[in-house]
Amino acid sequence: MDEVIFKKIKRTGVLNLAMGIVAVVAGITTGVLLIVSGAKLLAHKPDKLF
Repeated sequence: MDEVIFKKIKRTGVLNLAMGIVAVVAGITTGVLLIVSGAKLLAHKPDKLF
């Protein structure tokens, strides 16, 4: 019985770790894309008239 519980806890830990890594990578990627997009807008600011 203890082995079954240990295996479930181990799988849960591995899944949580994997999802955390995916979340961090997605956050970093999104942040970089937003910074690049903002920099492009600032670079072309004089061209746009409102």
